[in-house]
This record gives sequence, C-alpha cells and structure tokens, in this order.
Amino acid sequence: MVDLDGARSGRPGNHEAVRAILAAARGVKVQLGGGLRSLASVEEALGLGVDRVVVGTVAVREPGLLRECARRHPGRVVVGIDARGGRVSVEGWTEMSELSALELAREFEDAGVAAIVYTDIARDGMLAGPNLEATAALAEAVGLPVFASGGVSSMEDLRRAAELRRRGVAGVIVGRALYTGAVELSRALEMVACC
Repeated sequence: MVDLDGARSGRPGNHEAVRAILAAARGVKVQLGGGLRSLASVEEALGLGVDRVVVGTVAVREPGLLRECARRHPGRVVVGIDARGGRVSVEGWTEMSELSALELAREFEDAGVAAIVYTDIARDGMLAGPNLEATAALAEAVGLPVFASGGVSSMEDLRRAAELRRRGVAGVIVGRALYTGAVELSRALEMVACC
C-alpha cells in the first residue's frame, strides 16, 4: 500500500484506512510506504500491523536514519527507489535528486534492508509495461532482492517479470491493472507461482 497523501505531505495520515485494510486482509502480508520520513513514523506504521515499510525520500535526504530504521527493524524496511531516466525522485515525485538509482541502491547493500522496490515513475499508472530491463540491471548490480514497480498492464508483463528471477528480480507490484481488470489477481498468482 502507498499512502499518497503522506508521500506528498511528508506525514502519513491514513491510519484508519490502513487499519481497515489490514483487518479485512487478515493473513495477507502488507507493506506500507508514503510519507515515512522519521523513525517515529516508521515505528508507528509497523505498529499498525504492516509487515514491512517502504522508505524512499529518507534514503536520499537522511541515509543514516534509514540505516537506523533497518538496524532496529531487521527484515522489515524496504528502500523505495523512484526514478525517472535513471535519476532518483523524492518528496512524492515532486523533486529530482542528482543520485542515480544504482548509486542509491549500492549505498544500502550493507544496511540490513530487506529489499528494494524500483519504480520507473515515467511508467507508473500508465499501463505501458514496467521497465523490466532497468529493474533487472539494478538487481544484478546489488546484492538485494529488487521488486519491479510501475506500469504493469497485462499477464504478459507478469510472465516477463517472472522470467527475470534468475537475474535477481524478486517480484513485481501490480496496481492499476488490477482496478481496470487487465490483470486478474487469482490468475496472476497462479501464473507466477508456477514460473
């Protein structure tokens, strides 16, 4: 889940909605990102009952804080790398940094983070297919699981992502394609389970 209001404002604010989703999805592992820019907000999110938190802007602005979060919560902190043209975007995609996605990923290889979610923001929500080549290249370059995000539009996208497991792509995030019906969840889970 992504708290888009939190991502833009820098403060998570949809706790009641998160609690309701967690209650309805008992037994499903949930990760939450969006506006988690302090140790307190990370701990509050984990306290809601999510399994993992995704931290993005803090990775660029305060890398020491992200390392501290990962140290305190081993296996529960994911680095969210949102990029356009290979450069990292922060503050809910409103600002571009000078860092490349690869530079940022390498900075946290030894920090104890659980994984990286790599989003090509030029494709997110566009149903144009994820940037699987960039995701695979990032996965090959770092020693962390990397999840593709942004642009999944079809079962074919999921099949192609599953084929990249051997290159280090650990999974793929599907959003808008579920809402539009382009991807049916039960078929998607069945397809990726066998690949």
